[in-house]
Amino acid sequence: MTIAPSTVLLVEDDPNDVLLMQRAFRLANFANPIQTVEDGEEAVAYLSGKPPYADRNRYTLPALMLLDLKLPRKSGLEVLQWVRQQDGLKRLPVVVLTSSRETADVNRAYDLGANSYLVKPVAFESLLEMVKALNLYWMTLSERPEVGNHEQVL
Repeated sequence: MTIAPSTVLLVEDDPNDVLLMQRAFRLANFANPIQTVEDGEEAVAYLSGKPPYADRNRYTLPALMLLDLKLPRKSGLEVLQWVRQQDGLKRLPVVVLTSSRETADVNRAYDLGANSYLVKPVAFESLLEMVKALNLYWMTLSERPEVGNHEQVL
């Protein structure tokens, strides 16, 4: 039996950042499928398995979520707080990936249960190195917790 690669959910509203991340994932030979949503409400819908994300064969629960903080409709901090309150998702590794270096944002993200807080690099080469490190640590070396099925998520 082969195990399908674990999905990474990228929650990012800036189309340019999405393209840069997708390019970095490709160049880093990141084997995991990447799903992208562009706002906080869409992230909650994806994680909840609500339409249009109800098909869990197509929209599998992620093994890792990369979460921007400055999002429309529901902020990254609100998404993080929601995730940590869901029995089926509270163990989901969440890496905040944002442009904010504000101490208040860093502290609040960790208070809400972020597993890591990374500031988006300006140079593409630095972004590529970050993606390689994410792949090595979160997808290769780190033991992944069990994340519940979508029926457990409300």
